[in-house]
Amino acid sequence: MIAPREENASLLLVDDDATFCRVLSVALEKRGFAVTVAHSVEEATPVAEASPPEFAVIDLKMGGAPGLALIKVLHGLDPNTRIVMLTGYASIATAVESIKLGATQYLAKPANADEIVAAFSHAPDSNAPLKTQPARIERLEWEHIQRILSEHKGNISATARALNMHRRTLQRKLAKPPLRTN
Repeated sequence: MIAPREENASLLLVDDDATFCRVLSVALEKRGFAVTVAHSVEEATPVAEASPPEFAVIDLKMGGAPGLALIKVLHGLDPNTRIVMLTGYASIATAVESIKLGATQYLAKPANADEIVAAFSHAPDSNAPLKTQPARIERLEWEHIQRILSEHKGNISATARALNMHRRTLQRKLAKPPLRTN
C-alpha cells in the first residue's frame, strides 16, 4: 500500500452514491488525501479542469455520462493522474477499456479505502486479469432498488410501480440494511 506523495495529495472522488462518497472521503482523508467529491461526470469535469487532481476514484455507471468519459478528461489534463475505476458491474471489457483510456486500476465494488490506496501503486497493465468478487444477488437487488428510488426522488409508490413490485414489499426490502460481501 502506498501513501500519497504529499501530505495532502489531491484526490477527486466521483460517484453518484452520496453515502458511499461520504464514508469513503472520510477514510481517504484519514490516509492523507485532500478529497473533493462530485456526483457525476458533468459535475466533476469543471472541478478537474480548475485543478487537475493527482489521484481520482471514479464510478463506472452514474446518471449522465459514464465514468469512462471522465478518464479521458483527466488523462488529457494530466497524464500522471492515478485513476482507480470502481464498479458494481464488473466485466472484462470495461476493465480493459478503462485501463487503455488511462486508468491505473479497476476494482469491483465493494472496495475499501485500503484497497483503493493500494490500487494507486499498480502500474496500468491492459493484459492483467480482472480479479473480481461477484456481488451477492441480494446486494445487487438492494443497489438496483436504491438507484430506482433515487431516480424517483425517494417516492416509494413511484419506485414500486417502476419495479413492478407491491409497495409494502418494497418497504420491507428498504427496511433491511444492505448485505455486506466482505
